Amino acid sequence: MIDIVPIADIAPDRIEHLLDQAFGPARHGRTAYRIREGMAAIPTLSFAACDRGALIGTIQCWPIRFVGDDGVDVDMVQIGPVAVDPARQQAGIGRTLTAHALDRAAQSGLADALTLIGDPEYYGRFFGFDARRTALWRVPGPVEPHRLLARGAAVPARAGLLGPRIPALA
Repeated sequence: MIDIVPIADIAPDRIEHLLDQAFGPARHGRTAYRIREGMAAIPTLSFAACDRGALIGTIQCWPIRFVGDDGVDVDMVQIGPVAVDPARQQAGIGRTLTAHALDRAAQSGLADALTLIGDPEYYGRFFGFDARRTALWRVPGPVEPHRLLARGAAVPARAGLLGPRIPALA
């Protein structure tokens, strides 16, 4: 039986090891990492999947923002990475973790502006993400435009930049 637990219950070195297994140690240079650089994951939206104590999957969600060229500023949540132990992939663990995080985002009132970088067919089919409003977005690094996905009523459909959600200095 798979248990979904808060990611805070898992030692950080175990999480990093799983992420290395799933994506390799060069993952830190990817665009998704640069978008959320310097931010801590949102604890209430980040989870781990465990099977009899073994860590088999994780999902993390991050506070980011969209700053439009026209001055609009939208707080957003970046979903991912969704990591599954390579020996357990294709068993629905990633889908279960994603559904759990999205349900919690909805319960918490944080589902109005969600984004991720991923497979449009998969995330569209199962979770309603698409690239219809992201065509004019810029990100700090390379991305295939059709893989920059979003969902939610507050997702902006205008030119602007995604980056960390850093509070304004007082």
